Amino acid sequence: MKNFRLPRKTKKALKGNLWLYPADEKGNSLMAHPTKYQKDYSALKKGIVRNLIDPKKSRARRKAFRERLDKENYISDEELKRYVDDIIREDLRNSSYNTLIKAKNHPKAVKAYFNFVNAYQIFSGGEDSYGNICCMAIDSARALLKEPKKRKK
Repeated sequence: MKNFRLPRKTKKALKGNLWLYPADEKGNSLMAHPTKYQKDYSALKKGIVRNLIDPKKSRARRKAFRERLDKENYISDEELKRYVDDIIREDLRNSSYNTLIKAKNHPKAVKAYFNFVNAYQIFSGGEDSYGNICCMAIDSARALLKEPKKRKK
C-alpha cells in the first residue's frame, strides 16, 4: 500500500489549523487531518471539511465580538454572586467570586470582569458556548491580579 503524501508547500499551508467535519444532530464534530489521511484531504477538496481557525475571518467580525464582551457593564455584588453560583461548580465558587470582586476594582483586571458579566448574560440568553468564556474570564482575572515577581540582581 502506498503512503499518502502531499507536496511540501500544500502540507505547510494546511498545518496549524483545526479542520472539522460538519456537526451531527447533537452538535458534535469530528476532527479531520488532511495532511495525514487521504479521505480527509479528499473531503477538504470537496468542501465538506471546514477550518475552525479561519485566518481569513473579517476583522470586523472579531472586533464586534470583542466589543460585545468588553462593553462596560457593572452589576451588584449580589447579582454577581448569583451568576457565579449558577455557572461555577461548588468547590470553586468562593474563590471565583472573590477574584471577580477584586477584578472589578482593579484597573488592569476590570476587562476580565466585564468579559465575565457580558458572557454570562449571553450564556443565560441561550448561547451555551459562552459558558466557557465565563470560566476563561475568571482565569484571566486571576492572571491579571497576580503581582509580578521581583527579580533579584
